[in-house]
Amino acid sequence: MRLTTVRTDDGTRAALLVENDAVLLPWANVGVVLTDAYREGKLWQDLVGAASTGPRLEPSALDFAPVVPHPGKIVCVGLNYTKHIQEMGRELPEFPTLFAKYPESLIGSADSIALPPESAAVDWEAELALVIGTRIRRATATQSAEAIAGFTILNDVTMRDWQYRSPMWLQGKTFEASSPFGPALVSPDELPGGVRPALTISTDVDGERMQEAVTDDLVFDPPALVEYVSTIMTLNPGDVIATGTPGGVGHARKPARYLSAGQTMTTTVEHLGQLVNEAVAERC
Repeated sequence: MRLTTVRTDDGTRAALLVENDAVLLPWANVGVVLTDAYREGKLWQDLVGAASTGPRLEPSALDFAPVVPHPGKIVCVGLNYTKHIQEMGRELPEFPTLFAKYPESLIGSADSIALPPESAAVDWEAELALVIGTRIRRATATQSAEAIAGFTILNDVTMRDWQYRSPMWLQGKTFEASSPFGPALVSPDELPGGVRPALTISTDVDGERMQEAVTDDLVFDPPALVEYVSTIMTLNPGDVIATGTPGGVGHARKPARYLSAGQTMTTTVEHLGQLVNEAVAERC
């Protein structure tokens, strides 16, 4: 089952069930669906199935918002693909490397990426993102797997010159309106590998392939990340964990390559869809 969040003509948002067509649901966005399902003690698939009697919309005409517009947490994982770690000249980590993004950084799957005038090194990072469906703390391995509501795509667009101003990465990772997120939340049962999906992930810039890998190259898989992060803090419905990026980032190329105004970045994850985003100079 697939859910998405769209912008409506009256300036609000709405959750949709997207199968052969798109069905309008009685929730403001996907995050609210997950929260209500948790409160009612139901799987979100069952809650949505009982409510999928709304108007049908044409999927090609949808204006996608970030699939969860305002996650309470966006926890990101650095250096989690074996080949990317080797590309960056590092050793395989014993523990996940964690940092955060904030909701202001998120854009929809077809929105423009804002290139800030303060950065000359805007880089791409295709990521498989998981979304939490329950409240959980200190999860066991079994509980961690059960807590994953589904998967979507996030590109952790990074301002490298700001990232490396200090040992802490945050300032280069959460520039406003920079990170496409969506287009849909897909339940694990639709994916090969379920909560440990083996999916081809890629980034293209103006049609040139920059990144390509399979998500089973992760050092720490999705349930392991949920288990680890939930040891630190309570995870709630709608919280997001971005699982890391594979090799092929622009900063590691020689010479380095970065996004410039007018270029189109396409982020694809098998079975999850695409993010297609033009880079534009931010209006200040």
